[in-house]
Amino acid sequence: MNAPDTALHVREQLYRDMHPHHLTPLWEVLHALVPQRPATPCVPALWKYDEVRPFLMRAGEAITAEEAVRRVLILENPALRGQSCITQSLYAGLQLILPGEVAPSHRHTQSALRFIVEGSGAYTAVDGERTTMKPGDFIITPSWTWHDHGSEADGPVVWLDGLDIPMLRFFDAGFAENDTARSQQVTRSEGSSFARYGHNMAPVRHDAPFGATSPIFSYPYERSREALDTLERGAPLDPWEGVKLRYVNPQTGGSPMPTIATFLQKLPAGFRGQGWRQTDGAVYSVVEGTGSVDIECGEQRWSFAFGPRDHFVVPSWHTARLRSDAGCVLFSFSDRPVHAALSIHKEERLS
Repeated sequence: MNAPDTALHVREQLYRDMHPHHLTPLWEVLHALVPQRPATPCVPALWKYDEVRPFLMRAGEAITAEEAVRRVLILENPALRGQSCITQSLYAGLQLILPGEVAPSHRHTQSALRFIVEGSGAYTAVDGERTTMKPGDFIITPSWTWHDHGSEADGPVVWLDGLDIPMLRFFDAGFAENDTARSQQVTRSEGSSFARYGHNMAPVRHDAPFGATSPIFSYPYERSREALDTLERGAPLDPWEGVKLRYVNPQTGGSPMPTIATFLQKLPAGFRGQGWRQTDGAVYSVVEGTGSVDIECGEQRWSFAFGPRDHFVVPSWHTARLRSDAGCVLFSFSDRPVHAALSIHKEERLS
C-alpha cells in the first residue's frame, strides 16, 4: 500500500471509530460551512394572484376562519417544500376572511405583518385597538400581543402575512397562547396609536408599548403613496430602486419590527433598474402597476413579469434588476434588521 492509500485508510478508520461518539471531521465539510459566497438553497419564485385567488376562495368554502384559526395559504419556496417558509428565515402566506367571520384572538412570540392585498372593511385588533383594513395598508402584530381579525365587509378581504416563524424556530423560541374570548375587548378608539406617535410627536410621559416594535401598528397606504409621489416629482431617482422608502419605528428611527424590515417603492414609467444583490432575501407584493424582475445567480437565470397583487421572492445574494414600462408600486419585507444587528449585512450595487 503506497503512502496516499495508507493515509486514506487511516482517515477512514478514524471516521468509523469516532462516529459512535458523535464526532465528525471539520475538514470534510469546511467549505460547505464557510463558503466563499452565500449559498442559499432558496430559489426565486413568483405567485400570480389570478392563479392563487381561486384556491383562496375554495379554502373559504372548505373551512371557516374560526375552524382554521388563521385561514392562510402558505407561499412556500419551491426549493423548501414542506418547511412552511419562503426563505430560510421568513414565512409568507395569503390570508382570507369572509363577511361576518372572526379569526379568533391569540398571541405568539413571532412578530407578524399584514399587507392588505384585496378588499376593504375587515379589521384587525391589537391589544385593545382596532384598525380598518384598506388595500396597501401595512399593519403590525407585535410579538406576544393579543390580536384577532374580523370582517364587516361585503366581500372577501385578503392580505399578505409575513412572519419570522422560521427564525424563531431556529432559536427554539416559539410560544403561542389562545385567548379565552373569541374577540378581544376594544379599549381604545381607532387611530389612537397613530394620534400618539404618527405625527412626529409622542406623549410627554410614555413608554414603548410594544417593546422594540413600533408603537404605530397601522401605516395607511394613502400617506405612504403620497410620499412616493412627492419624491418622484422632486428628487433624483435611484438607478437601482427608483423611489424607495423604509417604514420606521418613530421612537427609534429603526425598523418597525426587530426582526423584519419593510419597504415601499415606486418605479416610474420607463424605469430600467441596474442590478443589485444583498444578503437579506426579500419578499415583494405588487401594489399597483406592472413590471418585471430579472434574477440571476451564477449560471442560473429567472425572469418574471408581474402585475397587481402578484408576489415574488428574491433570495439572498441573487442579482436582481427591476423594470417597468407603465410604472408600479412595490411593497417588500426582509430580515435585514437581524443582519444589521449581527453586523453581517452586505449589499452590492452593480453598474
